[in-house]
Amino acid sequence: MRFISCVRSGVISAALATVGAAASPASAYLYWTSPNFAGSPVRGDEPGVVVPLPGAKPAEVDANLLWTLRAALNVAALQCQFAPPLMTVRNYNTILSQHGAELSNAYKTIGTYFKRTMKKSWQQAADAHTTRIYNGFSTMHAQLGFCETAGKVGRAALAARRGDLHTVAATYMSELRNSLVPVGDSFFAGIATRTPLAPPPSPPLDDKCWDKKGFIKKKCWPASG
Repeated sequence: MRFISCVRSGVISAALATVGAAASPASAYLYWTSPNFAGSPVRGDEPGVVVPLPGAKPAEVDANLLWTLRAALNVAALQCQFAPPLMTVRNYNTILSQHGAELSNAYKTIGTYFKRTMKKSWQQAADAHTTRIYNGFSTMHAQLGFCETAGKVGRAALAARRGDLHTVAATYMSELRNSLVPVGDSFFAGIATRTPLAPPPSPPLDDKCWDKKGFIKKKCWPASG
């Protein structure tokens, strides 16, 4: 069964291509100051990190974590095309080629798990498992943070040697999960809590404070409120 499909990138306008050339590789393309989504490295069996495989063997836990990384970058390739400088499409397609053997082995290992635990219905269960993984990375309100992070993780995956993609998954999966929480730009953090400027004094309402030309008399300005 073919499990990997490339994502065809859309047409990028000349203006966006120019921006991409200037901003690539993008370290903080969608924010003035990127939020900190960093997390600790994971094994792959921690709650909330992956869709769990109950009773999985260590190799199956590793495969599930790696497959989850592939799914996250695939979702990013589909959802983050509004930001071409992040190169989520091109990076994803290159990752499939560069790390295809490791990803293929992960897929086979997950299949072995479902064959052992689900018997005849293993394929349906495996497909449902993959669908749950994809749905776990689909986001609207946290799209900026997720896309920014996925761009970073994609670049790390490209830098990894063949056979070492699992280390990228272990290092960055917490960060990918954290990026699914809506967070504002760190550059603007605290602005809403700053002490506002004092409002200007309101004009006096007493008739004796106004002259015949409609100007406030000096003795009444500034008004006390």
